[in-house]
Amino acid sequence: MKKERIISLFLIFVLCLSLAPCAYAKGGFETDAKAALLVDVGSGEVLYEKNAHERNYPASITKVMTALLVLEAVQDGKLRLDQEITATEDAFEGLAADGSTANIKPGETMTVEGLLNCMLIVSANEATHILAEAVSGSVQSFVSLMNQRAEELQCENTHFANPSGLHDERHYTTAWDIYLITREAMKHKEFTEICARKAYTVPETNVSKPRELHSTNYLISTWRTGWPGYYYEDAHGIKTGSTPEAGYCLVASADRGSRQLVSGVLGAEKVKLEDGTTDTKSFSETIRLFDHGFDDFKRMTLLDPDEYICEVPVELSSEANYVIVHPAEGLEHMVPADLEPDALTRTVTLNSEIVDAPIAEGDELGTITISYGDVEYGTVPLLALNDVSASWLLTKKREVQDFLAKPWLNLAAIGVAVLAVGVVILRLASNSRSKRYGRRRYRYTGYRGRKKR
Repeated sequence: MKKERIISLFLIFVLCLSLAPCAYAKGGFETDAKAALLVDVGSGEVLYEKNAHERNYPASITKVMTALLVLEAVQDGKLRLDQEITATEDAFEGLAADGSTANIKPGETMTVEGLLNCMLIVSANEATHILAEAVSGSVQSFVSLMNQRAEELQCENTHFANPSGLHDERHYTTAWDIYLITREAMKHKEFTEICARKAYTVPETNVSKPRELHSTNYLISTWRTGWPGYYYEDAHGIKTGSTPEAGYCLVASADRGSRQLVSGVLGAEKVKLEDGTTDTKSFSETIRLFDHGFDDFKRMTLLDPDEYICEVPVELSSEANYVIVHPAEGLEHMVPADLEPDALTRTVTLNSEIVDAPIAEGDELGTITISYGDVEYGTVPLLALNDVSASWLLTKKREVQDFLAKPWLNLAAIGVAVLAVGVVILRLASNSRSKRYGRRRYRYTGYRGRKKR
């Protein structure tokens, strides 16, 4: 008997495991980097994050903020893309001799657009300083503007010390903050167009012949690697960065069908593989992130605003005894690719189990929450589908019932009843005493006293 009980418990345990919902992140997905983020641009939903709000050194992906401020200056009419800028001697101060460069020389004249291409395609540090001076007059003033704009974009863990990303202990950001900056920069078509370029030819200048630039982003260009190991067909930029302190960093975007993803990887490593090749994990981990986002998630309609959810009982109406409720709005969400609609949990919470008429179309009568396992996708108000008028007779009847049910009225009724009982008791007591002792009677004899003689 004991053996049979153990077998039964084991079978129940196995059954419970088979009914348990799958984890939201398929296969326990993880990235090999200090921090990472993957966002579905259309919905703004975070599909994956690792230490997304942890401060890290950003290296040259700092230049996304620099580009944003330059393009906003163009938008505001302070600069023009075809405006020519001459590089000053001051623009080269503080730059590392072995840093990324487009070989721009002091005194060389280039357009704002040309400088943006040098900065975003080959990560030219001198181009950032030249543009910073063009926007703010000095590099230091431009850095102040960078930090001001970061605060406006609600980058809570970001501080810039320079416009290029060269290492500085006071120069840090997070994967989430970089996403906020990148999202804003992507509103400018010039930014996305330049970041997606595999190559760019700098026109002849006053000191240099035309020169060809090739992207440092291996996702979109194989020119530097000579092999297609990192090439990602759906990728369209955005910016690379690396220093010994920051490791290898990459913020990237990719489109597939109607979906667009943005990823951020900070603090990745460059490792040597067994076959003698090297793996720059900022690229390989970004590829894994994109595959995870595109392959393991799909967009699903969870609620339709025209969908009838349930009937809510109605009182005080002679024309209807219920009203139908529907979602105030539709609800769509990114969900695991293998999730079936029947696996979703719908939790309806009504403001009241029974509602009183009158009810107006659009009145909020409750909410509906859609979830899957421990993941809650959203809560939407439930609205009355139509008007329901109140019956005058039923309403008055309710008013009378409510009036009679008032506590003070009950207390008054009890007081009157007690008083009436008291009066009855007193009268009964008085009658009882009269019967016991009887009533005294006086007889009139007519005697008026003796007459005088």
